[in-house]
Amino acid sequence: MSSLFSSLSLGSLEIPNRILMAPLTRCRADADHVPGPLIAEYYAQRASAGLIIAEATMVMEGNSSFWMEPGIYSDAQIAGWKLTTDAVHAAGGRIFLQLWHGGRACHPLLNGGAQPVAPSAIPITGDEVHTPEGKKPYVMPRELADSEIPGIIAGFKKAAENAKAAGFDGVEVHGANGYLLDEFLRDGANQRSGPYGGSVENRARLLLEVIEAVSSVWGSDRVGVRISPLNSYNSMIDSEPIGLSTWLAQRLNACKLAYLHVMRSDFFQQQTGDVLTPIRAHYEGVLIANMGYDAAEAEAAIAAGSLDAVAFGTSFLANPDLPARFKAGAPLNAPNPATFYSPGPEGYTDYPTLS
Repeated sequence: MSSLFSSLSLGSLEIPNRILMAPLTRCRADADHVPGPLIAEYYAQRASAGLIIAEATMVMEGNSSFWMEPGIYSDAQIAGWKLTTDAVHAAGGRIFLQLWHGGRACHPLLNGGAQPVAPSAIPITGDEVHTPEGKKPYVMPRELADSEIPGIIAGFKKAAENAKAAGFDGVEVHGANGYLLDEFLRDGANQRSGPYGGSVENRARLLLEVIEAVSSVWGSDRVGVRISPLNSYNSMIDSEPIGLSTWLAQRLNACKLAYLHVMRSDFFQQQTGDVLTPIRAHYEGVLIANMGYDAAEAEAAIAAGSLDAVAFGTSFLANPDLPARFKAGAPLNAPNPATFYSPGPEGYTDYPTLS
């Protein structure tokens, strides 16, 4: 495990190992999307990660798609997240916040009746969203006007400022999994015309403008980006995922990011392909991969130079001391999907450590 346990520079941040905690939505925020002491305890337990990437967090009021997810747009939320950053730092860890807009995955019952927004008026199908009234089908979103897009960018910038005030070490821009920025990126969800639709250059414009705005707050060397070119979650598809991946890898070089974080496959196996090879060939910065890795595969990929680090999701969820277990060759706790999104400490802060 010498490669997994070697240090790595993520822009201006030095991390002690290459075992990262992937962003995981857990729906444990308090009222008004305020993160509380329970969230702080959960992340502090996992501070031995080379880097924790905290869960998808609302950059603006009115774009909830998980009911009890945290936000970073209010003073109370900043104070709530300060509990987490203080606890993680006291435990010797490092933590980025994932900045997120739910786009068409939002629902009126979660947002005061407001219709969700998207690049095009195309709804998510084949799934339902949890609401205070039970599971409900997703609704038809309305197409964002070009004139509204500067407000979205400003929302991400303000969220970046708030994340800095809350004591995070950096931020990750969420451009994956069928939420707003990913919806603009992929042509299955973006069928608009004008400066934000059509060509890959136009479809990537919003992501790039958000990166620029967030980097103006943090410096690009404290900004990461996550993409999922193959993932069909939230009814997503692209006609040329390999071409999109290659174009993004080349274009993002100019952004001088802390890292590029790639989800390598599809939750539902509807789309297959190798996006990591062309991204590695064209992207010059730190490359992090995620989805389905165990310790042995991660070690081999890093040793071979295919990746620089691996982000672990459900295995970190169920094993707060995951690096120690990898180092000892110890068995892993099995995650309990029934408690992934349920309230309270069960299945959240009660997974046992080796000790």
